[in-house]
Amino acid sequence: MGSARLVGVTVETSDAGRANSRPPPPRGTVTFGVVWRACRPLQWIKNALLLAAPLAAGVITHGAVMRNVAVAVVAFCLVSSATYLLNDVRDREQDRVHPRKRLRPIASGALPVRVALAIAVGLAGGGLAVAALVRPALAAVCGGYLLLMTVYSLWLRRVIVADILVIATGFVLRAAAGGIAAHVRLSTWFLVVTSCGAIFIVAGKRHAEWLGVARAGVTRATLSRYSAAVLGAIIAATAIAASVAYAVWAFGRPEHGPWYEVSIAPVVLWFYRYGVLVGRGAGEAPEELILRDWRLLALTAAWTALFVGGTYVGR
Repeated sequence: MGSARLVGVTVETSDAGRANSRPPPPRGTVTFGVVWRACRPLQWIKNALLLAAPLAAGVITHGAVMRNVAVAVVAFCLVSSATYLLNDVRDREQDRVHPRKRLRPIASGALPVRVALAIAVGLAGGGLAVAALVRPALAAVCGGYLLLMTVYSLWLRRVIVADILVIATGFVLRAAAGGIAAHVRLSTWFLVVTSCGAIFIVAGKRHAEWLGVARAGVTRATLSRYSAAVLGAIIAATAIAASVAYAVWAFGRPEHGPWYEVSIAPVVLWFYRYGVLVGRGAGEAPEELILRDWRLLALTAAWTALFVGGTYVGR
């Protein structure tokens, strides 16, 4: 029986436990299903942020805008999957001792590293080409996203605070890409809400990882330099900042009826509910948490109805 010390927590391990934590050996031919799982399609939900600016501007129903934004979403699905593959290649040794991540195709050996990198290059090139069909500026944003995430995977992930800010910037770039695709100018308050909301989600993810290091048996290099208090402070501060910024934006919108003003309530409650779940140790996979918690889904639906009402009915 041995022990491993992680962020002040001692975890007892055994030789059998270590053996059982190892993934199964490669099974041979790479299938489409394996590649599909490696591309993490569930995380494409993040690309819904591209709809935010055209929705807020009330132009999403315009034929050309709808087409351009749809193409932009496809482009970001391609380039984001390329970065996921690169990140999984980089993390494969750590993932192999993680109780859940060890089942990922690259960590398990189902998708060889060379094949994964080749697919990543193809997805990146395809995403940039698709983005260029809409606007060269959109391709530039996709290229910036690819460069930023590559630098993150290779270096910035080990730099405290920067590891949070870089991932949050990826969310902001998605929102900016939607504005570029729709020819919509992004307001200052829109960018503040998006930036604070993104930092809130990423800090929540780090908090869940920090709490789960004893279960995982492995941790990010930066986690030992964070604390629950610091991450909790970031989560609380960004939730408050995003809520206040959204309220300022909502009260400044021209519309008939209090659609936007009333929509502040589900926004604040959404941040509160998510923060409660993060405090319980959830949030390591934000997209799964949002899709599986019925309260978050209900608040999202309520906000969407009010927001759409203010944009298309209240004007």
